Amino acid sequence: MALFVTCLVDGLVPRVGAATVAVLERLGLDVAVPRRQTCCGQLHVNSGYPDQALALVRNHVAAFADAEAIVVASGSCVAAIRHQHVELARAAGDEGLAAAAAAVAARTYELSEFLVDVCGVLDVGAWFPHRVTLHQACHALRLLRTGDRARRLLDRVEGIELVDLPDADSCCGFGGTFALKNASVSAAMLADKLRAVDATGATVVTAGDASCLTHLGGGLSRAAAGARTVHLAEILAATRDRPWAPPGAPPHPRRRP
Repeated sequence: MALFVTCLVDGLVPRVGAATVAVLERLGLDVAVPRRQTCCGQLHVNSGYPDQALALVRNHVAAFADAEAIVVASGSCVAAIRHQHVELARAAGDEGLAAAAAAVAARTYELSEFLVDVCGVLDVGAWFPHRVTLHQACHALRLLRTGDRARRLLDRVEGIELVDLPDADSCCGFGGTFALKNASVSAAMLADKLRAVDATGATVVTAGDASCLTHLGGGLSRAAAGARTVHLAEILAATRDRPWAPPGAPPHPRRRP
């Protein structure tokens, strides 16, 4: 199987990619990271640059043509691969590329989808002794219909104190270029989300998208709030032997048996 790393994970939070690999390898899977991969093109489509996006679709299809399954720690990018790639190819009149893109899309899974639907597991052996609340990212919830898969995985994490987030399925206000084009509206939506997080008393807010967490993390930092963001993959990767530690903290020594 292969990992699609995504731009935000590669550029801002590579630890999320490493955590995703750790979870998958713990399940006994061999994970490849094709070097040819780049952006999925979602940002280009949403910004009105279909020609540039089409070039990225061609590259993505070539990069993952031989992968039995492709796992992505981002519902937003999976939604782009499933819903935009084939449309772009057909709009360009390239039915061969459309067929190849559809085949790659059919083998592409958001992380919680892959764990629950393909691997058939809920308990991945994680240990995370923190008070956590879950934000449901829009693309995963509304385009991929991931439903409660992330919640079911978190429910089986040892030591976790999971608390419901009020209006968990409402948008955080990021939405890729939405935050750039509608800054005041985005800021107001973020403020609502941060108030909801604060009401839970959680020390950690998690989600399956690095994009939402980047937006939420910026707001929490500016508000000097007590909570911080941690990607779902990082929670699932944490164990008693290798517990999660905040970025910048010295690594925990491995526990002796």
